[in-house]
Amino acid sequence: MILDYLLARARLFFKSDEGASAIEYAIVVAMVAVVVVVFVTPMGTKVFNIFSAILTSLGGTAPTKPGIP
Repeated sequence: MILDYLLARARLFFKSDEGASAIEYAIVVAMVAVVVVVFVTPMGTKVFNIFSAILTSLGGTAPTKPGIP
């Protein structure tokens, strides 16, 4: 009797799809975060270099690149 109950609960657990959409959203958010880190970081370096070149060509001093404290 207890074994039948446990088997029935296990079947219901594996048929349930309530948490599937939350997991899918979490995966999508993680992938977007990876894409942002991979593509925005090099772009930030390029933009910093462009503005540094403009600043030095106007007679200013080249700024130091901000780092992680």
